[in-house]
Amino acid sequence: MEATTSEIDFDDLAERWQARLPELAAVHDVPGATLGVLRLATDDRPRQQFVAAAGVLNLDTGLACTTDSVFQIGSITKSWTATVVMRLIEQGLLELDAPLAEVLPGLRLPDDLAARATMRHLLTHTSGMDGDLFTDTGRGDDSLERYVELLADAGMNHPLGATFSYCNAGYILAGRIIEHVTGQTWDAAIGTHIVEPLELTRTFTFPEECMLGRFAVGHVAENGQKPHVAPIWALPRSLGPAGLITCTAGDVLAFAAMHLGDGAPVLAPSTAAAMQEHQVDVPDPYTLGESWGLGWIRFAWDGRHVIGHDGNTIGQAAYLRMVPELGLAVTLLTNGGESADLFQDVITDVLAEVAGIAVPARVEPTPSAPLGEVADYLGHYSRASLETDVYLDGERLMLRTTSTGPLAELEENPIEEHELFPIRDGVYALREPPSEQWTPVVFYLLDDGKRYVHFGARANPWVSA
Repeated sequence: MEATTSEIDFDDLAERWQARLPELAAVHDVPGATLGVLRLATDDRPRQQFVAAAGVLNLDTGLACTTDSVFQIGSITKSWTATVVMRLIEQGLLELDAPLAEVLPGLRLPDDLAARATMRHLLTHTSGMDGDLFTDTGRGDDSLERYVELLADAGMNHPLGATFSYCNAGYILAGRIIEHVTGQTWDAAIGTHIVEPLELTRTFTFPEECMLGRFAVGHVAENGQKPHVAPIWALPRSLGPAGLITCTAGDVLAFAAMHLGDGAPVLAPSTAAAMQEHQVDVPDPYTLGESWGLGWIRFAWDGRHVIGHDGNTIGQAAYLRMVPELGLAVTLLTNGGESADLFQDVITDVLAEVAGIAVPARVEPTPSAPLGEVADYLGHYSRASLETDVYLDGERLMLRTTSTGPLAELEENPIEEHELFPIRDGVYALREPPSEQWTPVVFYLLDDGKRYVHFGARANPWVSA
């Protein structure tokens, strides 16, 4: 592990960010946030860490956000689920490349996937299953078992291994497999294999656990409104392995430190390293990272290898980035507003100051670029929870999305229309004010010639003209 390019006094850094975080949060209408920064020890420097807090946990009550407040970390949970899977592989209870049917007898999946797909496909989002199935199967200990029974009727986004498409359902299935081989619920397995070894004190999977201390509530905003308290606090228990961990920024940093170090006391060094290695490229390298590992997103920033994950629930968003060769981790937990814009400001400044790393600029349309030949992009695309139409309105290329399923009931505007602006051939972008960020939209073909549009980290197959 190399020394960082800038020897920063972490006490001074903490003081400056405790002053700056509230200012940035206010600029981006983020009600509350905690920021955590960690740098592992080297031969000539001790481990350094700080957590800063800003704003309030709930706009209705005005309860102040503190450094020990818990936030929902959403899909960063997937990295925790993947870690348990890899620990069980070390113990000989699972195999990364064994057919899932051999691990979970009686499993029924679409397209004969049970006999062909493996845990590697689940952890790398390449199984092809429609991933955004948010069915609530109750609060009982059988919630994952009941959810997995529904996957027999799930649709297919793409053939097995043909492309990358973010798949919540795959991680829920991985969680159910954890239950089967351990004899524990997923919640209990997270405790046994991660929370207890790392001695985490404010990491939870149940709402009633979170409510014993300070906890954030989500805030949402539609049609240019200011953020207001979300109508629902948590996602159903059936989605646990994909996104139900709630914890402090400090506990996120403890989890990150384990992966940045030698994996102890959870994983062997070789396993922790293997999780960070390249597994699959992402068709849209702009939204998250350029590629995926085993439970980690991979980025290439300023010549550095960076890993991490993001998470979104109902009005809460969380971010984690790590630079393994520098032993550096940064996490931001938020409860509403333009959190992605806040994170961009935070990660850009922290990495520049602490490590001399220039975070790449966000993708934007190319000024005066021609629209290009778009005839092959037009038509109707469909996957679970979303219908997409690409069409021409005069000389403007338009994209209309219609949310479906359980999450659509939580949206004030399930139908959205956006103009697409060109970046380069086959790559466009849309923007949803007041956010400053552009959302890439990538059109591409699979090897079999099937047309797809990739945005929001999902592959959307073309269905009809």
